[in-house]
Amino acid sequence: MAAACVLSVFAVGFVNFDWASAGSNDATAATFGLEHQSAEDKARAGVSPETVDDKSDAEVLAVEDVAAGASLSTASSRDVSAGVEEIAAEEEAARVAAEEEARRAEERAIARADAARSEYYATFGGLPAGDVDFSVGREAFIAEWAERIDNYLAGSPLAGHGSTFAEAAWDAGIDPRWSPAISNTESTQGRVCFKAHNAWGWDQTNWPDWDTAIRAHVAGLARGYGFTISYSYAQRYCPPNYDNWYRDTLGQMQLI
Repeated sequence: MAAACVLSVFAVGFVNFDWASAGSNDATAATFGLEHQSAEDKARAGVSPETVDDKSDAEVLAVEDVAAGASLSTASSRDVSAGVEEIAAEEEAARVAAEEEARRAEERAIARADAARSEYYATFGGLPAGDVDFSVGREAFIAEWAERIDNYLAGSPLAGHGSTFAEAAWDAGIDPRWSPAISNTESTQGRVCFKAHNAWGWDQTNWPDWDTAIRAHVAGLARGYGFTISYSYAQRYCPPNYDNWYRDTLGQMQLI
């Protein structure tokens, strides 16, 4: 009887052992199956075989991506900085070049006026209305004569165009008082014009506006006459009445 009980217990234990072992083996197999699925099974399950239980590789890739992004950002900053510096250098070079060209243009204008004045002296021996100083430079010259001419033309159709007369005279290298004074002799400062914007009795010319007209007249004086008024120029400009024309125009120049 005792032997039967022992055998029974042994049998029960053996059976339990088999069940436990079987359960354990099933669990292990199940776990093993999840961890070691074939690439085909993983594909059917919708899981990429490269990403299953590959956390360490993913973390490494993430760190590498961050590092790469930082590197690109740094490179981009350097590129932008280099671009800004290059633009600044180009702008500075352009500014210096513009200043140098303005300086050379000013020197040419002063030389042109000096040549015209010297030619006038050589021909006529003096300046009847007094000298004009171009050596002060463009800005100072225009500022001075624009104000003086504006005061002279105040209340007339040519009022406010003093700077145009002054700029044109600087560019042409002639006396800035000459053209405004002729406008008074010929048309009472633009009040009585026989042609549109023609205040100087200049040929048969119409001009679209005062600015264009002033610049054309001053350039014409420089090209066809010379630095400033003279008696012989009056004879050419107004042959029928040159004596009065010279006296009246010179008198107006001396008022400016």
